Amino acid sequence: MDTLHEIDRRRTFAVISHPDAGKTTLTEKLRLFGGGIRTAGAVKSNKIKKTAASDFMEIEKQRGISVATAVMSFEYDGKLINILDTPGHKDFAEDTYRTLTAVDSVILVVDSVKGVEEQTEKLMHVCRMRSTPVIVFINKLDREGRPPLELLDELEEKLDIRVRPMTWPINMGSLFKGVYNLHEENLYLFKPGKTTVEEDRILVKGLNDPALDTHLGTDANRLRENVELVEGVYDPFSVEDYRAGTQAPVFFGSALNNFGVRELLETFVSIAPRPVPRPTNTRFVDPVETTFSGFIFKIHANLDPRHRDRIAFLRVCSGTFERSKQFLHVRQGKQVRFTSPYSFMAEKKTIVDEAFPGDVVGLYDRGDLKIGDTLTDGEELEFRGIPAFSPSIFREMVNMDPMRSKQFHKGLKQLTEEGVAQLFTIKNGNRLIVGTVGELQFDVITYRLEHEYGAAARTQPLPYTVARWVTADTPAALEEFMRYRDRNIVWDKDDKPVYLAESPWVLNSNIKDYPGVTFHETSEFKTAVQGRA
Repeated sequence: MDTLHEIDRRRTFAVISHPDAGKTTLTEKLRLFGGGIRTAGAVKSNKIKKTAASDFMEIEKQRGISVATAVMSFEYDGKLINILDTPGHKDFAEDTYRTLTAVDSVILVVDSVKGVEEQTEKLMHVCRMRSTPVIVFINKLDREGRPPLELLDELEEKLDIRVRPMTWPINMGSLFKGVYNLHEENLYLFKPGKTTVEEDRILVKGLNDPALDTHLGTDANRLRENVELVEGVYDPFSVEDYRAGTQAPVFFGSALNNFGVRELLETFVSIAPRPVPRPTNTRFVDPVETTFSGFIFKIHANLDPRHRDRIAFLRVCSGTFERSKQFLHVRQGKQVRFTSPYSFMAEKKTIVDEAFPGDVVGLYDRGDLKIGDTLTDGEELEFRGIPAFSPSIFREMVNMDPMRSKQFHKGLKQLTEEGVAQLFTIKNGNRLIVGTVGELQFDVITYRLEHEYGAAARTQPLPYTVARWVTADTPAALEEFMRYRDRNIVWDKDDKPVYLAESPWVLNSNIKDYPGVTFHETSEFKTAVQGRA
């Protein structure tokens, strides 16, 4: 198989948004066009009762939110599309941030009623840091939203990026009639309640075509005025600027009604970048290199609850990943092989014999892999830019059924290894503490403990707000600190000592009082002297 051809046809991207903007619904409609499903679901809808396929965890179906990154692939117009549908909820932002390291571009969904929201700004900031190409989809045009020009101004102001409308809406809300494609000069008329693939489009010969007046009536002249204004205000679209992350094409539509999605997908396939080079600790790795390399950006336990499996998600960066071939696990310095690698259509898995740069492969993991691990053909390098997080909310996990102790401990270990929570141990009494960056994560953990492991648990709030991993230049300095602060010392999964502080003020006080101790924000640091368990 021609590797260069396979690389050229890959398009790997994430769909991101603030909660409830319609991100997962848009993902479903994209898959509908790709033939991955026959009827699209929706996260929240009175019109559509089918649950979104990309929200396959039971708690997601019940709450109507996405709390885990879903991976889906389909083919469209000769291209292999890899979509990573990310959590929108801020409590699971770290999963989204890590996912952004595994994609080459992004589709950002914005609610036309609410505009740019807090989580939208944070996600876009991460994209801007990496110069990730972004396409914007302004959703829910069938609702009474804010004026299009006002939304475009807000996008440029809050997201620090130049925008270029690619389609233009004809009214909004109850008067919404459709969109005009500025590039193709096509007219798309809105038909509410459409959940299958929309095939109809009206060809017009520019804005002066009488067909506009026939289909739009008095709105035709208003459309002509708006388009004239848009063409005078916004720079022409540039593929180069888009791929450099400095200009974002904007589409208008209604994902729920499957409107405006075709134009978005066709433009994406046309302009989105193929797999791009990625940084490591020694050099940049180019996708066209013949030797294999890739990194783990996500781990998920119980993807299939019937088999209690643990899947590590690998982004292929260069060369060809081959089933049953030996690769170097760089962190552990040992050879590993995978006999049943998977590709994904949400929760549906298909064994693959080979994968190419841009692909996301699911690897069955017995506990050897962790987020950030690099696999290669033998070269000792490590991919960079995968963020780690320091938790700010801490609760003790209390097992409610001593007869299910084994399931309780196994479940906590596996769920926290997914990367959205961290597990700590108080050695005295073997008490278990979970640290997160959001309250919702505790609900998810206790729910999954009960329904996936059969272990009932409750959480006990703790007064800490800051975690710091501690090392020192001398054993004596560290031992002194840990002796006087023993009530605040816990141990992470790698048996590293961690200091929990009640507030930043308390932390700063200890930093001043113990100059010989170094306080690290995450566990990713060069080893100095560490404490003994």
